[in-house]
Amino acid sequence: MDARSREMQFGEEEMTRLRAVAALGEPVVVDELASPRTRRRLGETEVLITSWGCPPLEAQVLDAAPRLRAVLHAAGSVRPHVTDAVFDRGILVTTAADANAEPVAHFTLAAVLWAFKKAPFLANDARRFRDDWSYVERRGELTGAGRTVVVVGFSRIGSRVVRLLRELDLARVLVVDPVADPARVVAAGGEPAALAEALPRADVLSLHAPALPGTRHMIGAAELAALPQDAVLVNTARGSLVDTAALEAACRAGLHAILDVTEPEPLPADSPLYTLPNVMLTPHIAGSLGSEARRMSALALTELERYAAGLPPLAPVTRDSLAVQA
Repeated sequence: MDARSREMQFGEEEMTRLRAVAALGEPVVVDELASPRTRRRLGETEVLITSWGCPPLEAQVLDAAPRLRAVLHAAGSVRPHVTDAVFDRGILVTTAADANAEPVAHFTLAAVLWAFKKAPFLANDARRFRDDWSYVERRGELTGAGRTVVVVGFSRIGSRVVRLLRELDLARVLVVDPVADPARVVAAGGEPAALAEALPRADVLSLHAPALPGTRHMIGAAELAALPQDAVLVNTARGSLVDTAALEAACRAGLHAILDVTEPEPLPADSPLYTLPNVMLTPHIAGSLGSEARRMSALALTELERYAAGLPPLAPVTRDSLAVQA
């Protein structure tokens, strides 16, 4: 993992727990897998705990780690570093994505509730118009009652957002996910729907699909044009789900957007999304930070303890599951 992840995720409490179950050698933490010193250490290693900044575990890396039996990820997606070679060798892979899903779902819920009231955009208007409150009428309906939220992706995060909205009993929730079990969607409080039929009904469109070749730019000019005039796009998933050029054009034309992720990240300095009053931009903060990230470390350490005790993993990742996960 990189130095920032090490500092954020593994303090003395986590290291004490790690030492209680594992025999640690030197170096304990690395941010590369190519140096002779690291390769010698890999030759002795049975378990890798990974996080953000882990290089790809390609065949030549695994050749240097003949004893490796498990890769326990203390963050979300394993896609950047777990290759087919890992699965080919039967190495166990786990993820702490469930722990990361909680803060993202909470952030998304807040974004949806603010979207109902157009709060971020009215805050921008307040700076411009100040004591002339006539600007309030320009943002459309400002209510959470009887609205429709379209959730794209019944993922770890998307499913949590659906359940949170159900608990508030505020909105009708349409769920777009071709691989989700319709019965699970209904049990969570959503209604299965196709994207084309859902978009024109969306007061808020919230994206939670994984970044896959098939989902790249799934929201383009046609999809954005299908949204109602006062709709709000919320993206806390991946910037690549949305065609940025189409999004810029749609927001210039009046679409409201709350964006925690973009493509590229960060946006170029001349992007109009920085200055449009109907756009709220945050620097990819919905996911685990600070003490939230320690919860992912705790989950990875629980997986290690279960591995050492011969128990099955709590959150395994397989080749098949990774094909449809972030």
